[in-house]
Amino acid sequence: MVKQRVLSGVQPTGNMHLGNYLGAIRNWVEGQNQYENYFCVVDLHAITAPHNPATLASDTYTIAALYLACGIDVEHSTIFVQSHVSAHTELAWLLNCITPINWLEDMIQFKEKAVKQGENVNAGLLNYPVLMAADILLYDADKVPVGEDQKQHLELTRDIVVRLNHQFGTPENPVLKLPEPLILTDGARVMSLTDGTRKMSKSDPSEQSRINMLDSPDTIAKKIKRCKTDAVRGLTFDDRDRPEARNLLTLYLLLSGKSKEEVAAECENMGWGDFKPLLTETTINALKPIQDKYAEIMGDRGYLESVLRQGKEQAETIANQTITKVKKAFGYSLPN
Repeated sequence: MVKQRVLSGVQPTGNMHLGNYLGAIRNWVEGQNQYENYFCVVDLHAITAPHNPATLASDTYTIAALYLACGIDVEHSTIFVQSHVSAHTELAWLLNCITPINWLEDMIQFKEKAVKQGENVNAGLLNYPVLMAADILLYDADKVPVGEDQKQHLELTRDIVVRLNHQFGTPENPVLKLPEPLILTDGARVMSLTDGTRKMSKSDPSEQSRINMLDSPDTIAKKIKRCKTDAVRGLTFDDRDRPEARNLLTLYLLLSGKSKEEVAAECENMGWGDFKPLLTETTINALKPIQDKYAEIMGDRGYLESVLRQGKEQAETIANQTITKVKKAFGYSLPN
């Protein structure tokens, strides 16, 4: 039986944090045997906001190494760098030319980020979802892992496919496949340590808001010690007026491997003074094997480069077939 194909990626901006790991990458690892997987480092997306050119390449290698350290297995998955496969930008241009601009102006993330960038907002930020659509469609992905904040982008991708197939294909012979969402499990939305109502994010200016995958034990301990809590004794998942309690208990649940019932019973009578050291120890222990493996991978640069080189070759094989099919449908002359 042919496995369905999955595609996803992470930007090499800032450090990968627990939200990225628990909300996405751990799900990829757990399900990778079921699918044919393509996981890329989406470095083209990284320049839609001001970036540091001196660190872009090293940050890209860091994310790729963390994929491997977290358990992505090259026997089941292809790991590659987005910019190494030129078909991503070529397909994005073709899709841009059939995508109505009002579709892009209506995207929630564009509206939010455009406010932050002010007069310096760039066209790349507006076209970001079209490049994301190209990423997905190049590989004929059956499934795309998405959380709540990415569902609108996948809906746009599906709209683009419907429009392209209507203009250039037929119901019996569509040009591109219509991808389906792979909805992430509970715990996908890991919240900020400084505000339990906001998602943990690389873009938050405060390092205190997140625990990074490569934070030292001392740094983790300091962040958890200072994280926002409340004055109520006894911890519960179920009080909507206590978002920090729910978030920190969820972190403990996910990192300890215990069930929700076990965590609720263990912590229902705890104060924060007892719980924070418990969460600290659990977090440090959960990250240590990943950090050790990361150090080993980064110590063997030749191995990491060979993984990315092989990933590029595997990705290009499929991506070039797709771009040829789309160009042919658009009416382009193709080289012999």
